[in-house]
Amino acid sequence: MSDSLEVVTRPATGTRESRRLRRQGMVPAILYGHGEKCVDLAARREALELVIRHGSRVVDLTGAVTESALIRELQWDTYGLEPIHVDLLRVSKTDRVKVKVPVDLRGEAPGHRAGGTVNIVLHEIEIECTPDQIPDKIHAQVGGLEVGGVIKVHDLELPAGAVAVTDGDEPVVSCTMAGVKAEEAAAAPAEPEVIGRKAADEGKGEAEE
Repeated sequence: MSDSLEVVTRPATGTRESRRLRRQGMVPAILYGHGEKCVDLAARREALELVIRHGSRVVDLTGAVTESALIRELQWDTYGLEPIHVDLLRVSKTDRVKVKVPVDLRGEAPGHRAGGTVNIVLHEIEIECTPDQIPDKIHAQVGGLEVGGVIKVHDLELPAGAVAVTDGDEPVVSCTMAGVKAEEAAAAPAEPEVIGRKAADEGKGEAEE
């Protein structure tokens, strides 16, 4: 998904200038990448917020510059209500970029119907893909998730051509019974407990000798 975002150049930078722009309903921005020099820009807050609501990650810049850019980073005010700065990375259709994408649950877990609790362990994952492949969300299908089950990164279906940067063995979703932490359910069986019993048994045998 790609939206247009009109930008203007910023003749000056610094904290005072940024505050002045924000009072005028503008959001300071910087454009960089592809080995070209950085360009200080600004965009209307309403226009930027509209792009964000649409879920766009790549925008077609118009006005002061005309090129495609990835919304690399957004800074928000103290209350998380208004964007106060945006980093824009120049991209082309053939570039491969790394982005973090939120995880969305799809379906109803059988484990939930059995009395378990579905836990989102990882709220977003990082993937590498071309700009036109960036999804709004990564869907985790929980239709087969039973109590004690775990969905890991390598179980997720990614867009064609996209690869996960986040470790494939990282747990994303788990289903646990009351009193069991999500992290405990996602962990491997506690091997040290078996080793401890073995050591105790050996010690007992030595004592009997």
